[in-house]
Amino acid sequence: MQIAFLGKNNKPGISEAICETEKISTLLDIYVGDINEPFPVDLKKKKYDVLISYLSPWIIPKEVLEETRRWNINFHPGPPEYPGIGCFNFAIFEHAPSYGATCHIMLPKVDSGKIIGVERFKTSRQETVSSLSEKTYLVQLKLFKHVIHYIETYDELPESSEVWLRKPYRREQLERLATIDISMSKSEIDHIIRSTYLDGRPAPFIELGGYRFEYNPER
Repeated sequence: MQIAFLGKNNKPGISEAICETEKISTLLDIYVGDINEPFPVDLKKKKYDVLISYLSPWIIPKEVLEETRRWNINFHPGPPEYPGIGCFNFAIFEHAPSYGATCHIMLPKVDSGKIIGVERFKTSRQETVSSLSEKTYLVQLKLFKHVIHYIETYDELPESSEVWLRKPYRREQLERLATIDISMSKSEIDHIIRSTYLDGRPAPFIELGGYRFEYNPER
């Protein structure tokens, strides 16, 4: 079985997921990169039986998906309630009582294909983006191992009755969520910061006089 594995540099679980994939294929091509790197040219030249996206920094082009002989599989760090970008952020903001990871068939439209499996866990009202992402990456790896073992054992994909529960969140929606308004109370501002701040990422912000001022906990 020829497999292409796509992942993001330094993300939790990547090495373990690659090791699990090596158990079912000796014909494995690994593509690991960062968000600003161009899509791997080789992927447009080859055909695979299975293409796996595991926290990949790239959106897979339609023409690449159409060349896969069997399955295009994505592992999304959010449950069916939270497709798209900013899944951690919206879940924290809405005080979601549970969260998780989703495995699904990839289509050209992000986070819209048939769901293969979901792994969930309970959350607390004290979650931060950091704590929620750490827990999610653990259950996502657990889900990945289950799906890979299932493929190895049955030569087919697991079945799931789960469905996506909304349209994928878009970047402009995340931008609005991270926007602090001068009329907000301290508790409202604190909630936005807890929902959207992660060290090293674009921070929650306020815009005044045509300038953007970002939150910095060290100042």
